[in-house]
Amino acid sequence: MNSEKTHAVIEDEVAIRRLVDTWFSASASSDLDTVLSLMTDDVIFMIPGRAPFGKTEFAESWRSMGGARVEGKSDIVELVMLGDWAYLRNHLEVSVTPPNGEKRQREGYTLTILRKSQDGKWRLCRDANLLAPK
Repeated sequence: MNSEKTHAVIEDEVAIRRLVDTWFSASASSDLDTVLSLMTDDVIFMIPGRAPFGKTEFAESWRSMGGARVEGKSDIVELVMLGDWAYLRNHLEVSVTPPNGEKRQREGYTLTILRKSQDGKWRLCRDANLLAPK
């Protein structure tokens, strides 16, 4: 691999890690618009016990939480670049505290597929989330 290609791959890896960090900081500050901007319009989420759903359903679910506080941390276990596509395996710890409610904690792995958009930004395209109660 030539050094120019290596530099581009490194920049993409940094951009993807930044996307994950931005997702968590936006979630913690209840910034739904930023979280939605990190997804493709055709994003699909897969979680246990629910049919796959897209961006609209994600936003509706977020809004239904009514200002719940979301905190978490991420440990990217594997990140593989495949041109304008990438996938990552990630171990997450997430806590959600509804207003006047009890904190719920979940942890586990995700398998996420990302796609580089025409504007050069990486966005989440598919996500299989296997978090379970902690």
